[in-house]
Amino acid sequence: MQKKARIQQNTDINAEHFIQALYALQSDEERLKIQRYFKTDTDEKDEFIGVKMGQLFSLAQSYVNMPVAEIEKLLESPIHEVRAGAISIMDKASREKKIKEERLKEFFDLYIRRHDRVNNWDLVDLGCLNMVGRYLFDKSHKTLYDLAHSFNRWERRTAILGTCYFIKKGEIEDTFTIAEILIHDKEDLVNKATGWMLRFAGDKNPEMLKALLDKYAASMPRTLLRYSIEHFDATMKEHYMQMAKKDKNHLFTQKL
Repeated sequence: MQKKARIQQNTDINAEHFIQALYALQSDEERLKIQRYFKTDTDEKDEFIGVKMGQLFSLAQSYVNMPVAEIEKLLESPIHEVRAGAISIMDKASREKKIKEERLKEFFDLYIRRHDRVNNWDLVDLGCLNMVGRYLFDKSHKTLYDLAHSFNRWERRTAILGTCYFIKKGEIEDTFTIAEILIHDKEDLVNKATGWMLRFAGDKNPEMLKALLDKYAASMPRTLLRYSIEHFDATMKEHYMQMAKKDKNHLFTQKL
């Protein structure tokens, strides 16, 4: 029988009770699956206990009122699912229509201040696709530009994915500007995120995406290019892939 997350009472909304509830959902079979999955995507040395993400998210929903100090305790855990739970709690709480600005600011400040504990692509995505952008939407976006110049790949991924909320609201300029900063990034997981957001922004304004690709398609990483053109028709995809191919052939000829 599948284990289910129990609904928490307000008196139990703390890090200790969350971790206890999370361990009640773990299985060795799931742990092996997760370890194999993340081994192919990242070299981070994370520890896993084996909890299905659907169960983890359901559990997090029961803890959306957890104090920020308790959430930080979860972030300090060496266990990947515990840290994912911390960020999922903040993500789910930040999606509530009536969340107070002070609460949202606490989440944002914690996420940025403890980015050292956000050390995998899935953790970044959990924090960025709504929470980070929602807080910054009507404020200065300088934090994202600072992160785009970071030596830390996960902070650079945050920089571009932090614009996702802006795109949903119809504002795409920051996405293209930050994408230009990251356009020649050496990290595959930054390239994928950048291409993803360019594709999303390009759905809003295809001409802006084409203008950027006309400038960089020949030199940008192939993965980034493929992700960004995914929604183009076959002819347009071929056009930009040929630009990249010609540049590669030119460099090969120069070396000869």
